[in-house]
Amino acid sequence: MEKIQDFSKIKFRIKDQVYEGIVMPRTLYEDEDHITVKLSNGYNIGIEKSKIEILKIEPQKAQSEVIQEKEFESHGPKILIIGTGGTISSKIDYRTGAVKPAFTASQIVDMVPEIKSIASINVKTIMNELSENMQPSNWTLMAKEVHDAFESGYEGIVIAHGTDTMHYSASALSFAIENPKGPVVFVGSQRSSDRPSSDAATNLLGAVTFAAKSYSPGVYVAMHASLDDDIIAIHKGVKVRKNHTSRRDAFKSINARPFAFVDIKKQEIRFTENKQEVKGSMRLYEKFSERAALLKFYPGISDKYLLSIFNKDLFDAIIIEGTGLGHVSRKAFPYLKDYIRNEGFIGMTSQCIWGSVRLTVYETGRDLLSIGVTPLEDMLSEVALVKSMWALGNGFNLKEIMPKNLRGEISERREVQ
Repeated sequence: MEKIQDFSKIKFRIKDQVYEGIVMPRTLYEDEDHITVKLSNGYNIGIEKSKIEILKIEPQKAQSEVIQEKEFESHGPKILIIGTGGTISSKIDYRTGAVKPAFTASQIVDMVPEIKSIASINVKTIMNELSENMQPSNWTLMAKEVHDAFESGYEGIVIAHGTDTMHYSASALSFAIENPKGPVVFVGSQRSSDRPSSDAATNLLGAVTFAAKSYSPGVYVAMHASLDDDIIAIHKGVKVRKNHTSRRDAFKSINARPFAFVDIKKQEIRFTENKQEVKGSMRLYEKFSERAALLKFYPGISDKYLLSIFNKDLFDAIIIEGTGLGHVSRKAFPYLKDYIRNEGFIGMTSQCIWGSVRLTVYETGRDLLSIGVTPLEDMLSEVALVKSMWALGNGFNLKEIMPKNLRGEISERREVQ
């Protein structure tokens, strides 16, 4: 059979039926004996090559992912929008069905023309990664870009990012950049920008409005406050997590209120607490270590699993998601003791979304304290993991720095749910 290239237009016969369509690129786990074809009616079908008769092949070049920028006039505070990938910076190519990058200044202005009246916008794409593919090295790159942008005169930064791990990245930059000179606002969308139901434009408008008008340095996440399109919630980067797979208001502040709300129709910001102020010189601590792990405790956890995780040859820090107030089964105690005896750090968080670890209430908790486990108050487990990776990467003493409230990751007071 003649070699069939991706994006080729083919006409083929299966038994007595003739079809036409475009050959889709193979995914990572598809075998070479099958192809996926997007038919003219828009549906994809998988076909075993040996069962089709090729009638015609027309090779086509894939559309270039590089689109020339257009200059446009704008005014106001200098805001840099950094593209990293994800749904917000993509569109569906209905010719092929693939989601492709579409992140240029001209397209952003076309999508959200209001931002021209809010700020002087520049755009820089530094990577094109789905959020599940983000690595600590990506956090380092983002942190350096943000630091350099502030040093070059930008007054606010907006980072377009996939939603699935956006709270990890927001936490990472919260620790990596001490005393940022302005707001750093992560923004994403649950649906791509060219769909009628997309939340990309409203989220981006809220993020740019906050970055340009809040004058409140720090790292934040901007996403829908509800299912309506009028209010965007601004969450602190160390107090937020994604709580729903697909809803527009998937992101919620945990043990805290959102830091602010942006009314995108009025372009007004309502703060729920005092605005942040620069407390000193901006410093960059951009290194992250991968010698930290997150363990979710569960009933019936095996000895083999515990032995593999509490391995000082592999990990220097383990963050545990314990039950309730921060507990694990007594069967885990010997592994915890050996690990701490070998100078490993163990931090305790809770599987509960709201509330705080308290190891002084029950006997199990007090035993964990005596072993040397460090309670991390109401710090989210994801934040605790990122903080430990950051602390290890930059040479901090974990026993000293992990319980300290550096960026608001530990609440002074907790919101009642």
